[in-house]
Amino acid sequence: MKAKDQYYEHILDILSKIKDTQNDAIEKAANMMSECIKNNKTIYTFGASHAGILTQELFYRAGGLALINPIMPKEVMLDVRPITQTSQMERLPGYGSLILKQTPINKGDVLIIHSVSGRNTIAIDMALKAKEKGVYLIALTNIKYSEALASRHESGKRLYEIADIVIDNCGDFEDASTTIEGLNQKVAPTSTIAGAFIVNSLVIECVENLVKEGFEPPIFHSANVDGGDDFNKKIFKEYKDRIHYMN
Repeated sequence: MKAKDQYYEHILDILSKIKDTQNDAIEKAANMMSECIKNNKTIYTFGASHAGILTQELFYRAGGLALINPIMPKEVMLDVRPITQTSQMERLPGYGSLILKQTPINKGDVLIIHSVSGRNTIAIDMALKAKEKGVYLIALTNIKYSEALASRHESGKRLYEIADIVIDNCGDFEDASTTIEGLNQKVAPTSTIAGAFIVNSLVIECVENLVKEGFEPPIFHSANVDGGDDFNKKIFKEYKDRIHYMN
């Protein structure tokens, strides 16, 4: 079997494992999100470097829930130069707390943090500060990978040890997944595909909860279809107090 076919089969296995083993955690997290929305609170999401791809996945897109607010500090996004700065900033003590301090997040809000290793200081700082503020915390991580690593935070904690709800992406150690004959290092991560499946499952479940209870959640139309811009403008106007990424 060719390596790319192995990767395809491996991805299917991971998605099946998530469906079989993480369903309860996904449902609990989605319930937390729908309760947050019903209580007029706010949902935030964060990930550093490649983990931040899921933050971008979750906001301002067609079919997306308008009430999910991204936290995207420039220093740990993938367009920073030199790119190695992201690794340095992820490990800087106090930086995660500072980011959250500058975010309008309050007691009763929900914060989703994505960190595959769950060991870096930025995620731990942010998680601890969130809990201190009374924020509900959902962690998306790789538990097996994280358990094998020491925390880089002074507390010694990893992300999965802090969160209210933990969702395992069921991926591989180091996130690389596919062996090619003649090469020692595995290639091709799985966390982005698995993570996108998980976070969109959260959105679907959350929206379904709200609709069943008679609440019409704000879901974006594509800006590329006729009437899409006008529809989305109405959402921005109606929910201006809870859509902070337009400020």
